[in-house]
Amino acid sequence: MTTAAAKPSLRDIPEIEDPLFAVALAKEVADHCDSLGARLFRGIGELRRLRSHANSLGYADSEIRAYIESDVEKARMRAKGEQLLNASGVSYDDPETFCAFGRAEIQKNSAIGALLRAK
Repeated sequence: MTTAAAKPSLRDIPEIEDPLFAVALAKEVADHCDSLGARLFRGIGELRRLRSHANSLGYADSEIRAYIESDVEKARMRAKGEQLLNASGVSYDDPETFCAFGRAEIQKNSAIGALLRAK
């Protein structure tokens, strides 16, 4: 058995998965709400921090890239995001619901809200 086979999937490491999910969801909100924008540099900084943390756990950049670019992982992340958005009353048919969700996240200073800003 190789060392790589013994490592868990990055999706199973909460300190990688949860912040990555927050970045993805903040981007989705910013893409659908005209009055909110993504804090681009903060998001990039968070992604760099996550890569560094994954590296410190023994993951090579190629493994991290494969995880992030995986169609299966993208679909899983999208489904997870849609589930949270639906549970929060967000509808793709009503952009204002994305704005209300985003403003609430900013107000809570959540991981998602910290990555958003009012335009």
